[in-house]
Amino acid sequence: MTAETVIGAVPAQAEFRTCQYTGLKVDTAAQALIKANAVAAVVFLAVGGLMGLLVALTRWPAVHLLPADWFYLILTGHGANVLLFWIIFFEIAVLYFASAILLNSRLAAPRLGWVGFVMMVVGAIATNVAVLQGDSSVMFTSYPPMKAQPHFYLGLILFAVGALIGCALFFATLVIAKEERTYEGSIPLVTFGALTAAIIAVFTIASGAIILIPTWLWSLGLISDIDPLMYKVVWWAMGHSSQQINVSAHVSLWYLTAALLVGAKPLNEKVSRTAFFMYILFLQLASAHHLLAEPGMDASWKIVNTSYMMYLAVLGSMVHGLTVPGAIEAAQRKNGYNRGVFEWLRKAPWGHPAFAGMFLSLVFFGFIGGISGVVLGTEQLNVLMHNTIYVPGHFHGTVVAGTTLAFMGATYLVLPLVFQREIVWPKLAKIQPYLFGIGAAGISLFMMGAGTLGVARRHWDMTFSDANLGFAHSAGAFLMMGLNGIFAIIAAIGGIIFVLVVVATAFFGEKITGGHKLTFPLHAGGGAAASHYGNEKAPKLPGTIILVALFFVCFVLYYFINWKYLSELWLFR
Repeated sequence: MTAETVIGAVPAQAEFRTCQYTGLKVDTAAQALIKANAVAAVVFLAVGGLMGLLVALTRWPAVHLLPADWFYLILTGHGANVLLFWIIFFEIAVLYFASAILLNSRLAAPRLGWVGFVMMVVGAIATNVAVLQGDSSVMFTSYPPMKAQPHFYLGLILFAVGALIGCALFFATLVIAKEERTYEGSIPLVTFGALTAAIIAVFTIASGAIILIPTWLWSLGLISDIDPLMYKVVWWAMGHSSQQINVSAHVSLWYLTAALLVGAKPLNEKVSRTAFFMYILFLQLASAHHLLAEPGMDASWKIVNTSYMMYLAVLGSMVHGLTVPGAIEAAQRKNGYNRGVFEWLRKAPWGHPAFAGMFLSLVFFGFIGGISGVVLGTEQLNVLMHNTIYVPGHFHGTVVAGTTLAFMGATYLVLPLVFQREIVWPKLAKIQPYLFGIGAAGISLFMMGAGTLGVARRHWDMTFSDANLGFAHSAGAFLMMGLNGIFAIIAAIGGIIFVLVVVATAFFGEKITGGHKLTFPLHAGGGAAASHYGNEKAPKLPGTIILVALFFVCFVLYYFINWKYLSELWLFR
């Protein structure tokens, strides 16, 4: 049985071109779908990013921009556009790239891919319309008994089905590539990481369907009631797991960027693949940390999922946190940068926006998002912190400073390789990842700082209309939220530059023809490093060992400082 038989399509003769920089065969049908999904992703990033800036300026007490009803409306739209639409559109583009292009294969059923794309666009627009109409300000989690308009839920369902079609085409393309022997040996690590993301996506979308379809029927009046606890448990199987699609996808892009820019191969393919496999086994279960304060959930279930399963998932990320910089160090030393402990890092291509975005994403995801996630997975700390703004601080460290920054960096590779356009305004492109990365890291850190001081999560007015809440350090809380607003502006400037550069490049960038020398060059062996199974014959890696040791020291210090500080702060309030 062929892949086309499975998905009900008729095989067609694919058209290919050969990339002059990577040597890969590029299916033009896959190329068109990658372009469409990438453009849609950037559009929704622009919308959601603007909404995020408005939210930050409202939470800044000195500005307090929006009235309450507009704040909750904008907050709802911000969550949907940046946590779902921007990221998943981009991830579908990654799936098509990692299957058809990296495997030199034709894409299975491109017409069906366009059906899925249209469903995703229609669904995203329908949800945005519902939000902007003003009767669906239920925020990202949309907990009952809050009820949105029916087309809010229907839009999410359509979007999810369209994304599921994209995942199905990814799986079918893997089958075609295997049948037609377009690659040798095992699939490359980047494709394996994308496979991990797609498997988690199926689980995530199924969970969403299980809860969103009855909630949609409830909004239509066809179901009388939705149990809030049941909704919350099933919804977080989608809401948290969707972020694990992000982790798998952006880690895959770390490996891809390192391969294309410095020729880095994995230190050990089997170890890296095992780390991805741990995501499939354990990451979804870590969503239990959103349910630790729920009285209806069994304590043993909470402890097993947060104190064991989550730590095993974190172990997977720690493996990648060692192997990615280790692979870069090994490749750089092979490229001739052998002086001292850190010449390989100092001489890395920091002027290439793709490398800057990738490496900053790795650092911020580990040091900010990763460590704070383990803190929130600890039941006693979670009970103290979960309803504070610390939680949005944590997932801004993972999804914004981690995933979004990695996706931005990868876009600077997609533009010349897939759009076949030279990047415009290279000086702006060079500084963009630093502006956005520093802004996003600041947002995350200062939100978490404000959360430890008791600032409420999701609340329009942190002063509660000047009520005397007895904050232990109210001046510190105001300072933290003010700094959060300032860094949100910095991130917004970086985001605006990104959107302008991408849009201008896609429509007006110089068309790349044969023999064109890229402004931001690739490594000569990058295409082979990304698309072939194989390990790096690694020398000693003293620089990576020092960086990893520094991470563990920060991990231990931050973890136990939280214990001590919060126990004192909340005990004597």
